[in-house]
Amino acid sequence: MKKDKSIAYILLIFLGGFIGLHRFYLGKVATGILYLLTGGLLGIGWLYDLFTLGRQVDDYNIRFAYRNRIA
Repeated sequence: MKKDKSIAYILLIFLGGFIGLHRFYLGKVATGILYLLTGGLLGIGWLYDLFTLGRQVDDYNIRFAYRNRIA
């Protein structure tokens, strides 16, 4: 399912960026668990994601479209 940037940013900023909810939303379970256990990599990972989340969502959507086109 295609992911929405606004939902990803809401999860990052308001509903648990430090516990990795935005990572789980994008299917990145391993880093989601890492964020959950370390508080968003002590805030550094959260700050990184604040600036790169739009591109992460775009990358997810490109991979999603490619997988569904092949199948």
